Amino acid sequence: MSDNADTAVGIFREAAGGYDAVRRRVVPCFDPFYGHVLRMLLGEPRRVLDLGAGTGLLSRMVADAHPGARLVLVDGAAEMLEHAERALGDRIEATHVQDLADPLPDGPFDAVVSAFAIHHLEDPAKADLYARAFEVLAPGAPLVNGEQVAGPTPRLDALYRRWHEEDARALGSDDAEWEATIERMRLDLSAPVETQLDWMRDAGFVDVDCPWRSGRFAVLYGRRPDA
Repeated sequence: MSDNADTAVGIFREAAGGYDAVRRRVVPCFDPFYGHVLRMLLGEPRRVLDLGAGTGLLSRMVADAHPGARLVLVDGAAEMLEHAERALGDRIEATHVQDLADPLPDGPFDAVVSAFAIHHLEDPAKADLYARAFEVLAPGAPLVNGEQVAGPTPRLDALYRRWHEEDARALGSDDAEWEATIERMRLDLSAPVETQLDWMRDAGFVDVDCPWRSGRFAVLYGRRPDA
């Protein structure tokens, strides 16, 4: 585990109890963001891998949208996964307390999903994770990554960061909550959308696209080719 990822796990471990409560304020585009992650899960996935699952927020949404799906959750913080296990019960096939740089659970999976996790990795590790996710997907199955991304230029990145704070404040995020958010974001190693789409293409994904984006928030999509 890298120093950055190790520190991130510690911060999120401490925040596990109240993590979900602030999501709708510090992710101002919460509904369209998660809505488009779910929208890109075409068909009816039966087995889904959630990378950096945390408290299971995205997994719960997947379970609600796809009642037949079984979930496999990976996260570095056991405390986060304990929340997920309580919420999802027998919808969980397995949980794995591990770093995203570790070998992934055995596939095949009908979908691999992630939200706000991969940006904690160094860029080579991000590209490597995309390649390893490709290998555990069934033919035709998608990777859908709901991510916090960098602007394509420093000027735009600064603008999107300002918009993020303005929108969160407008939804009621106070000084203490926003400072805690900033502290977590100090560990972010966000990469631009186009760079990540190129990594996905290099890994072998097809139909690669960013079907939705708002400032610092984006949904990245690709699928393994059909057999």
